[in-house]
Amino acid sequence: MSEEKKPLNFLEQIIEEDLSKGMDRNKLRFRFPPEPNGYLHIGHTKAIGISFGLGEKYNAPVNLRFDDTNPAKEEQEYVDAIKEDISWLGYTWDKELYSSDYFQELYDWAVKLIKEGKAYVDSQSSEAMAEQKGTPTQPGVDGPYRNRSVEENLDLFNRMKNGEFEEGEHILRAKIDMQHPNMLMRDPIMYRILKKHHHRTGDTWCIYPMYDWTHGESDYVESISHSLCSLEFKPHRELYDWFLDQVVVDNIRPKQREFARLNLSYTIMSKRKLLQLVEDGVVKGWDDPRMPTISGLRRRGYTPAAIRKFVETVGVAKRDNVIDVSLLEFCIREDLNKIAPRVMAVLDPVKLIITNYPEGKEEWLEAENNQEDEKAGFRKVPFSKELYIEREDFKEDANSKYFRLAIGKEVRLKNAYIIKGQSVVKDNKGNITEIHCTYDPESLSGTGTQASLRKVKGTLHWVSIKHAIKAEVREYDRLFMDESPDSHQEKDFMEFINPDSLKVIDAYVEPSLSGAKVGDRFQFQRLGYFNVDNDSNEKLLIFNKTVGLRDTWTKQEESIQTSNKSASQHGQNQPKNNQNQ
Repeated sequence: MSEEKKPLNFLEQIIEEDLSKGMDRNKLRFRFPPEPNGYLHIGHTKAIGISFGLGEKYNAPVNLRFDDTNPAKEEQEYVDAIKEDISWLGYTWDKELYSSDYFQELYDWAVKLIKEGKAYVDSQSSEAMAEQKGTPTQPGVDGPYRNRSVEENLDLFNRMKNGEFEEGEHILRAKIDMQHPNMLMRDPIMYRILKKHHHRTGDTWCIYPMYDWTHGESDYVESISHSLCSLEFKPHRELYDWFLDQVVVDNIRPKQREFARLNLSYTIMSKRKLLQLVEDGVVKGWDDPRMPTISGLRRRGYTPAAIRKFVETVGVAKRDNVIDVSLLEFCIREDLNKIAPRVMAVLDPVKLIITNYPEGKEEWLEAENNQEDEKAGFRKVPFSKELYIEREDFKEDANSKYFRLAIGKEVRLKNAYIIKGQSVVKDNKGNITEIHCTYDPESLSGTGTQASLRKVKGTLHWVSIKHAIKAEVREYDRLFMDESPDSHQEKDFMEFINPDSLKVIDAYVEPSLSGAKVGDRFQFQRLGYFNVDNDSNEKLLIFNKTVGLRDTWTKQEESIQTSNKSASQHGQNQPKNNQNQ
C-alpha cells in the first residue's frame, strides 16, 4: 500500500501554480542568504529546511549566498561556522556566493538610477532624515537635497566611492515617494559610507549597499526563481519589486514570498543578544551547549535527524507563533532512543557493599546495548562486591510507595542480582557513607532460574567501584527562567538568566566508555541522554547532558504555576521560578 501523500504547504502551492502557468521546471532555483555576523541558531533551521527542502523536492539547485554588506559586524569565522552547520544538517548547496561578488554591478546599477532621476545623494543628518520621513500615520516631506541635479549626484556618489567623505556625511537614497503609505518606500537608503575593512574585498570599497537594494538584485543576478524569507520582510516586498523593476531585462524575475519565523520558548533568537551573552561571559562561546545555536545544539548532543524532524513537525505557516521547546526535546529524545547505546553511570554516588558476595570475586555480566535496535548487540559489564549507586536510590526509612532500595526491601541491580538492604554507615555529620546489603546468588538476570525470574518492583543502575572510570558530567538546564525572555519592555532579557543553568558533577561510568570519542552519544540508563564533549581528553572524559528520559519540565512548570496561583490567592509572596531539574 502506497504512503498517503502529504498535503502541499502554501509555498509549495505557489510553486505548483507557477509551474502550471508555464514556468519551466528546470528554471527553479532557491537560495539561503545568511548574514555572516553571528552563528546560525535553531530559528534559522526553518529557513534552511524550507529552501533546501524545496530544492530536494523539486530537484532544484540551492545557492548559499552570504549577505556580507556590513563589514563592521561580519567575520570569516561566521562564514566558516555557517557552512559547517549547514553541511552537518545534511544539506548541500549548488553555489557558494557572496553579495560582495556583485558590489561593482550594484554600483553600476545605482549610477543608472541616478542618471534616470531615480536616486540622489542626501546630505542631511540622520536625525533630520528621520524627522522628514514622517510616521506610519503621517506622510513624509521632501528633503532639501531631493532635487539635486543628476550631475551633482553623480559627482557626489563617485566621491563617496573614492573615500573623500567621512561616515555619515552623505548617503544615496532611492527617489520614490515621500508620501507613500509604506514607510519603506519613502526614499529608502541604498548606500552608506563605511570605512571598515571587509573580510573579502579588503579596503577596495568604502561605500556599502543596504540590504533592500542588495537582496533582490542579487536574487536577479543568480536567477533565483523564488526568494523565500521570514514574515518580517513582508513589508519589504513592495520595495523588493520596485528595485527589480529598475534592472530586470530578460532574466528570470525572482518572486519574494514570506513564511512565519520559528520562535522557541525559553530562548532568544536575536544574534545581537546572543553575542551579548558570549561577550559578557554568561556562556562560554557561541557553541556553549546552553546556546540555541546549531553549533551549541550539536555540542550538546543533538542530531541532524532530530532537528530536521523538529522543523518538519513545526511545518510552514503564514503567522508567527512560539513553539514550545519541549517539542524540540521530544524530537531528540525520540531519535536518541533509537540509536544511543545504553550504558550505566552514577552521578551522585554512594558506596554499596554486598556483604555476602565473595571477597575478590569479579563477574563480567552481559548487558544489552539497545533494546530498540536488534543489531546493537551486547557488551560485558564488570560486577564486584563494592558498587556505586545513586544516593537518591536509597532511603533509610521508606514508606510502602518507595520502590527503590531501603532497609529490609529488595530491588534488582540492572542486568545483575536481587539485593536486600541491611544497614548503613554514617560519618560524624550523619551523612550515609556506605550501604550494606545482601544478594541472592541464584537471582542473576537471564539465567532462567526461579530466583532470576522473581519479580521485584525496583531496578537500579550501578557501577563497580573497582572498574569505574571517573568522569565529569555537565548537566544543563534552560538558560532563561522566562518563557519569553526578550518580550518584556520593562525588563532586560538578561534579568531572566537562570543562575543554575549549568552544574558540573563528578561522576563514575562503566569501563566500556573508556574508548568513547568526542561526539559519541549514549543513554545513561535511568538518567537521560549524554554525549562526549569537545573538552574531553585522554585523562578525563567529559559528558554533556543532552536531554532527560522524560519531559519533567512541563510537570515542574505546572507545579510552579499552581504554587504561584495558590500564593496569589492567599496574598503571600510568590515563590521564585526555580527550574532545577
